[in-house]
Parts: sequence; structure tokens; C-alpha cells
Amino acid sequence: VQLQASGGGLVQAGGSLRLSCAASGRTFSTYAVGWFRQVPGKEREFVASVLIRGDQTYYADSVKGRFTVSRDNAENMVYLQMSSLNPEDTAVYYCAARRATHYSGHYWRPTDYDYWGQGTLVTVSS
Repeated sequence: VQLQASGGGLVQAGGSLRLSCAASGRTFSTYAVGWFRQVPGKEREFVASVLIRGDQTYYADSVKGRFTVSRDNAENMVYLQMSSLNPEDTAVYYCAARRATHYSGHYWRPTDYDYWGQGTLVTVSS
């Protein structure tokens, strides 16, 4: 599967952005998708993930209550709705995918994922 993240940009603190992850492939509905972010000099950090049906989602504590991950399997899309953004959310955001089932566990490590998009930059100004 190939992934392409988009939707990043510059936003003021307190604002919102929606990131999109477009996936190729007819079996996208069998892939769990995660969102990660990375700032220079730091390790890639888990943000959120969604399992194959979209009804199981997981969030990092730092974004819980502010970010919402969702997917549309018919359109091969995954979204990350981000609100109440703050400067600490500034990073390059990546979407990633791996094969999974409805009974799969929580995938939160970058090494859990096999496919990665190119990243989209989110900058939050104070």
C-alpha cells in the first residue's frame, strides 16, 4: 500500500487543522493506520491510530481530547482532525499502515508499521 499525507500548514495557537492520508490498494480496509509526528532532533512520536473498521482508536495522552482519528474505507482515506492546537504540536506528521485484523492490539511504535507516507508539516504559531 502507498500512503500520501496532506493537509499540513501554518495555524495559530488554538486553531484547527485536518490532516488526510490517502492510500492506494484494494485491501486498505485490512490495514491499521497510525499517525506519528517528529521534530528535528527527536524520535518519531505516536499520535493516534485506528484499526480496520474505524471503531477502535487510540491516542497519545498529549493529544487525547483534542485530536480525532477516523477513516473512510470506501474512499481509502484516513483523517486526523486536530483542534486546540498549541506550539508543542508543531512537527512533521506522518501516516503509516500495517496489516491488521479487528482483533489486533494497539500499535504505537514506529516499528509496528510497514508502510509510511512522506509527511506533512504542521506549524502552530503562538
